[in-house]
Amino acid sequence: MAEENENEAGADAELGDEFEDEGGGKKSKKKLILIAAPVLLILIGAGAFFSGMLDSLMGKEQHAEENQEEVVEEKTASVYYELPQMLVNLNSPGRRSNFLKIVVSLEVPEAKDIEGLELAMPRIIDNFQVYLRELRVEDLRGSAGIYRLREELLFRVNAAVRPARVTDVLFKEMLVQ
Repeated sequence: MAEENENEAGADAELGDEFEDEGGGKKSKKKLILIAAPVLLILIGAGAFFSGMLDSLMGKEQHAEENQEEVVEEKTASVYYELPQMLVNLNSPGRRSNFLKIVVSLEVPEAKDIEGLELAMPRIIDNFQVYLRELRVEDLRGSAGIYRLREELLFRVNAAVRPARVTDVLFKEMLVQ
């Protein structure tokens, strides 16, 4: 047993010497600082770039303001066309009937597209009526149901008025009974 204690003490002394040489050396601290400093600077620079703090220094702020002005001009150039009120009975099981009353406005990018809408109005109304009559009350529940309805109506109106283009379908009134 005494021999084992001496061996353990000798091994501990050797390990202690190795740690003193490695951990206590000034060269290893200098190497660590020389490696860590550039990495830290790169990380700080990347964080500033991706957070947008460098945009004002790089001139992107002015460019972004110009783009916002163009978007505002495009938004104000839109024209709205109101469709007549539609009242359809929904697809419902059993004897009880459910109805959907809906008033829709169509957003078009330019006033010249209104003429195309008026010429295609019978086709638009027919596409809407056929689609709406197949809906169930469950299809219209929640914001997801309204979003799907908007997307479907937009798809159908754009198919009817091609080559003109409708950019959005806006619900002015919707009643499910």
